[in-house]
Amino acid sequence: MQTAFTAEQLADPKIADANAILRKCVHCGFCTATCPTYVLLGDELDSPRGRIYLIKEMLEQGKPADAGTVKHIDRCLSCLSCMTTCPSGVNYMHLIDQARVHVEKTYKRPFGDRFMRSLLNFVMTRPAVFRLSLAGATLARPLTPVLQAFGLKRMGAMLALAPTTLPRPLPARVQTAGLKRRVGLLKGCVQSVMDPGINDATIRLLNRLGIEVIEPSVPCCGSLSHHMGMEDAALGHARAMIDAFAGLDVEAIIITASGCGTTIKDYGYMLKHDAQYADKAARVAAKALDVTEFLAKLDLAPGAATARVTYHSACSMQHGQKIKTIPQALLRRAGFTVSDVPDGHLCCGSAGTYNMLQPEIAEKLRDKKIASINTTHPEIIATGNIGCMTQLGAVATVPLIHTVELLDWAYGGPKPTKLDHPLV
Repeated sequence: MQTAFTAEQLADPKIADANAILRKCVHCGFCTATCPTYVLLGDELDSPRGRIYLIKEMLEQGKPADAGTVKHIDRCLSCLSCMTTCPSGVNYMHLIDQARVHVEKTYKRPFGDRFMRSLLNFVMTRPAVFRLSLAGATLARPLTPVLQAFGLKRMGAMLALAPTTLPRPLPARVQTAGLKRRVGLLKGCVQSVMDPGINDATIRLLNRLGIEVIEPSVPCCGSLSHHMGMEDAALGHARAMIDAFAGLDVEAIIITASGCGTTIKDYGYMLKHDAQYADKAARVAAKALDVTEFLAKLDLAPGAATARVTYHSACSMQHGQKIKTIPQALLRRAGFTVSDVPDGHLCCGSAGTYNMLQPEIAEKLRDKKIASINTTHPEIIATGNIGCMTQLGAVATVPLIHTVELLDWAYGGPKPTKLDHPLV
């Protein structure tokens, strides 16, 4: 793609980065076939190629974002399926991230939109506040149809995603003495409230494998803020995360939410222009591993589990981190019969806060995804991302369990509480 940035514009390192990305695009259109919003809506401007044209025009002209451009950028899930498909290596992730920052800095959203985004950014990145909010949302959940009937679809979507019961916080785990290896573990903001059992299962399993787990008290990695274009908030969370982990003597930083993992692995890029944090950010990013990546290095013994599992690969896992076969291989080694999801490259509609900000599109994508999953007739659905678990859990008819909880169970841990029947 030809670009027309001026020399003055290219002196800005962010514009220079955008220019390099844009010039790799050859308009081939391969991305349109795998873009969930284009497949669903059929609008070229809701495809990666269409959004690239909008972003190019917006950045080249140095103009504020307009309502039409914002609509199509907001509809992007950041699922990154287009990056898996692109033969030219266009880094759409970095381009759409920059576009979102530009939108937030130059476009004044309607009051309701501003309020919703600010609310989500404040509440979901603070576990104590999030827990309190979820408790209230759980009580108000029956009001969902009323809010939707009055046109308050986003508020209704928020309540609909609230759990019927809220898990209690788990006590700190006392680790076995004499463990010879050590890793760090991201506690997480949303997951630590919605499903603390995931990290608990991770610690149990790693302890039994002779590995000590350190869990610094850092509230958020910045992923949620980052994907809403709130750059200052996102980088603030990222720096706090880096400060918490950079000085730890650990061989790896284990991530159990793949959405967080994609962002943390990108810290080196996000902070490369920050003289104080660039080196530390790159070191932390280099140590970050999804829990399944780390477990795959341990050569686990064959297990004896016998349940039929369908594995849903989160977009942040397969497209963002390029982890495509490791979780399924671990589950099979543990004894599970594992099926993949037909059209598994398409997003379930969760995408961080997308299912609350774009509920109509998110619900259609969710329903398509669960229909595809149901064709495999699973006993259990496994995945590696809390957002997908929440999104699909609203309509799933079988238990939806994090991959590491199933592995913990298969290798001597307790049965996940979400299962209402034992493996046979």
